[in-house]
Amino acid sequence: MHPFWNFVVKFLPTWLAPNLITFTGFMFLVLNFLMLAFYDYDFTASSADHDHVPSWVWVAAGIFNFLAYTLDGVDGKQARRTNSSTPLGELFDHGLDSWACIFFVATVYSIFGRGDSGVSVVALYYILWVVLFSFILSHWEKYNTGILFLPWGYDISQVTISVVYLVTAVVGVETWYQPIFWNFLYRDLFTFMIIACSFAVTLPMSLYNVLKAHRSSTLKHGSLYEAFLPFLSPCLLFVLSTVWVVSSPSKIMDLQPRIFYLMVGTAFANVTCKLIVCQMSNTRCQPLSFLLLPMTAVVLLALTGVAINETLLLYLWTAFVVLAHIHYGVSVVQQLSSHFNIFAFSLKKASSD
Repeated sequence: MHPFWNFVVKFLPTWLAPNLITFTGFMFLVLNFLMLAFYDYDFTASSADHDHVPSWVWVAAGIFNFLAYTLDGVDGKQARRTNSSTPLGELFDHGLDSWACIFFVATVYSIFGRGDSGVSVVALYYILWVVLFSFILSHWEKYNTGILFLPWGYDISQVTISVVYLVTAVVGVETWYQPIFWNFLYRDLFTFMIIACSFAVTLPMSLYNVLKAHRSSTLKHGSLYEAFLPFLSPCLLFVLSTVWVVSSPSKIMDLQPRIFYLMVGTAFANVTCKLIVCQMSNTRCQPLSFLLLPMTAVVLLALTGVAINETLLLYLWTAFVVLAHIHYGVSVVQQLSSHFNIFAFSLKKASSD
């Protein structure tokens, strides 16, 4: 896609800050998430016996997804074009990408939904975790080797999904009910592609490069113990959220799948952002995220029945996680902007006073 991005960036004004491009692209994904939340809040609209999402929504989703992908590709080129590349831009880009995973996955899910020809909400939960771990693997590799490996499958998936949105607008979601061959449905292809890309490309490549660095004594953080330490918080987050899903008294995943996905995706993004900061500053990653302690308490409240309304508890906890993550992001951006004497969304230099 680099030739296309090189062509597009020429049309951007030179006064446009790269971080503003990054943020605009991210907001297109958030807009897609909110749009589908309005028309398909509980992921049932694609089922045969429900009112389907209007065609214009799928057209908008396809356009917005491709715009988000394109802006994510040209922001770095705009930075180099305007000689404004900074560590803040790298953190801003990858930090928002880590949060974008949940908005992207939840929006795609509405194509298939949770009906007979779709994917169950619990199965999608595990698919979401595959996507999240695939994302953090690349940054874990850079944390240990100093090299960021991004598989080309990302480009194919983004373009394909944008096209699928547009095709859905034309032919309707009923098309995805039909098997591709025998009893192999489109949902199965969707699931297979995500899992295959993760376990056949991203995971083995990252492990190979880190172990290769260990054998050649070029690991940035010394030992394999230190190398794998950043996985502690993500794994604990997975355990806590999965225990809640499996043991929920009210079957919270069936009741509020969208909010649960948002909570998990945002908490994971917060953990990932802290790894990215450590990777960029060449500092040791802290093994535990502060969010895990209150989340442990929340899960215990839910499972023991102390919290009478589990749905309300989930909403309150999700709101806390989202606000905590936004606060963390804003604080880091402000501190880096002050340190480098720049503005986050402008190419003007900040005052040195």
